[in-house]
Amino acid sequence: MSSFHTVSDGTRIFYKDWGVGQPIVFAHGWPLSGDAWDPQMLFMGQRGFRVIAHDRRSHGRSTQTWDGNDMDTYADDLASLIEALDLRDAILVGHSTGGGEIAHYMGRHGTARVAKAVLVGAVPPQMVKSARYPGGLPLSVFDGIRDGVMADRSQFYQDLTTPFFGANRDGHKVSQGMRDSFWLQGMLGGHKGQYDCIREFSEVDYTEDLKKIDVPTLVVHGDDDQIVPIDASARLSATIVANATLKVYPGAPHGLTVTHAEQFNEDLLAFATR
Repeated sequence: MSSFHTVSDGTRIFYKDWGVGQPIVFAHGWPLSGDAWDPQMLFMGQRGFRVIAHDRRSHGRSTQTWDGNDMDTYADDLASLIEALDLRDAILVGHSTGGGEIAHYMGRHGTARVAKAVLVGAVPPQMVKSARYPGGLPLSVFDGIRDGVMADRSQFYQDLTTPFFGANRDGHKVSQGMRDSFWLQGMLGGHKGQYDCIREFSEVDYTEDLKKIDVPTLVVHGDDDQIVPIDASARLSATIVANATLKVYPGAPHGLTVTHAEQFNEDLLAFATR
């Protein structure tokens, strides 16, 4: 089924809730929606799991809010949904910005309802170059994203599909359908909220959140990720989270949940059932 959950400020959060069994909660990347997880939701739902994916506020079918497009509120929205559905023993899976979202959820709300976590191509600990993380990307990169979104959001999202899926690499198998789905999901969201979210995936420092994760955690990343470089993200996160396992996909791009869906689905199933 699909439905809406209304949070404390009146924002309506769209979510899909399929199947029965141990719950897996998926948090999507920017500028996408819960539909980005369809390959994983169908696969895991067919294997006896209850699969849930929400559209972050100002993304997808959720309310397009002017205010509250920040990681504290994203984490609180997720907590509100998890509590409303009374999910327990949940496996949290976050891709890219969604990885920051589930990390911040655990850092802010604890892990009482969480059994395991999966960070996929995730932005923690911090994408932007800082004193703590000098290997991060310069702020100018994210200013460029802001400029692109402001000038021509539609074209920017179309262009972004190339590095996102690795379509500029020899031997790629990126279809027009993958590109079209990305663009459609991006354009469905709110311009203001997506613009605000750029700061949340780039400048927020998730280090303290990662330190608070006390459940088994799988960190998955492609070593040819052109959006979130692995050395500034997954390799660091895997050393900060106490009980983390790093799995590197050789040659995989940022959008590996689509381009390498078969491999990732099997790894997710193995992690969920062990």
